[in-house]
Amino acid sequence: MLGGDVQRELDRLREGPLRLAYLTYRGKPHVGGQGVYTRHLTKALVDLGHHVEVYGGQPYPVLDPRVELHQLPSLDIFNDQFPGRFPAYWELNNWPNTLEALYFLKGTFAEPLTFSLRAYRALQGRVNDFDLVHDNQCLGKHILSIEKIIPTIVTLHHPITKDRKLEMQHTKNYWKRRGISRWYSFVKMQGKVASRLPRIVVVSENSIADIHTDMKVSLDRMRLVPVGVDPDLFKPIPSVARKPHHLITTASADVALKGLAYLLEAVAKLRTERDVHLTIIGKPRAGASADLITSLGLSDCITYVSGVSDERIVELYAESTLAVVPSLYEGFSLPSIEAMSTGICLVATTGGALPEVTGRDGDTVLSCPPGDADALAAALRRGLDDEQLRAKIGAAGRTRVVERWSWRHCASLTVDQYREVLMMPHNVAKVHRRLEQNAR
Repeated sequence: MLGGDVQRELDRLREGPLRLAYLTYRGKPHVGGQGVYTRHLTKALVDLGHHVEVYGGQPYPVLDPRVELHQLPSLDIFNDQFPGRFPAYWELNNWPNTLEALYFLKGTFAEPLTFSLRAYRALQGRVNDFDLVHDNQCLGKHILSIEKIIPTIVTLHHPITKDRKLEMQHTKNYWKRRGISRWYSFVKMQGKVASRLPRIVVVSENSIADIHTDMKVSLDRMRLVPVGVDPDLFKPIPSVARKPHHLITTASADVALKGLAYLLEAVAKLRTERDVHLTIIGKPRAGASADLITSLGLSDCITYVSGVSDERIVELYAESTLAVVPSLYEGFSLPSIEAMSTGICLVATTGGALPEVTGRDGDTVLSCPPGDADALAAALRRGLDDEQLRAKIGAAGRTRVVERWSWRHCASLTVDQYREVLMMPHNVAKVHRRLEQNAR
């Protein structure tokens, strides 16, 4: 009798609707690739008929109403209002919180580790409720504990080794470099976890190569599943007039990797010859970029916009002359395809996977090498001075996006990976054990 039950269950896992637990230790609602990926992928999975529940840490993601969010609160030490705050003693009321505080005292970023522990504790009692767990780049060591009880797959957007390397390259002070090294010590853990998981979903060919090189994950464990965009939401708005010499960029984090400093320097160069304005989708933060804005005398020509809806972001693109992605490295770049989908002309560097995403210079993008403010200023000048070129590249860029990327396609390919993982022998054995226990 049990054999028939096993076969029916395996048939469902091969072809039927799946019950999914999705993990995101940081899911910023409006900026940042992890939050955007979480919101749109989980919605598309539900659209395909699957059941999805999200377990998330702060900042919590914004989700489709059909997707239930289970909040796993952390100490939220690095929140936007008081980044680097020291937790009060009464907050150390459980082991994950205590562990997070201890790692903070050591100068280490503990959220991936402690979120994985919270997620493991939350899922221990729900083994029969989910067919598979999908981890969105947490890779804390307790993800391996989760994988032992529930089949698990991970999306790894790009290796954080690149963030660490670029931060180190842009910091000359010895003590600051030591602090950066301690902060990024979690990267070693992530590499160990990634190399032991049966399947890693990666968003670009460039990231696959870098993850293999930097994190020693074997190529046979990785599969390419590009991310998507909603072309019916991110679309041109012909009724909105573009403002002359207006630039727009997304800065989800004030880190070297995003290249914002080079864009600010490029804007300063352009200001010597014309009025120019830069809108930054993101929150202003004290730090390197804020100091640079002041020193370059750009305070009067820069506007920060944060906490707005996707619809407002589309309007901002429609109001701008050029969109800019100045990153030194990207594992994919959601802001690129969102901007291209709206029909705005994109100026982007060739850092990381960006050429793979944006296409050829002069056809679907105006490109320049990363980390070169003069080259970025030249590319911006080229776009600002040629309205016909802007229109041609903007239209071709939208066509490229619509033909290649959608969230439904991303979700469909992701489900294919779910089913492959579920049919791995060690996960089929989990089905047998679960049904045997339930039959007792």
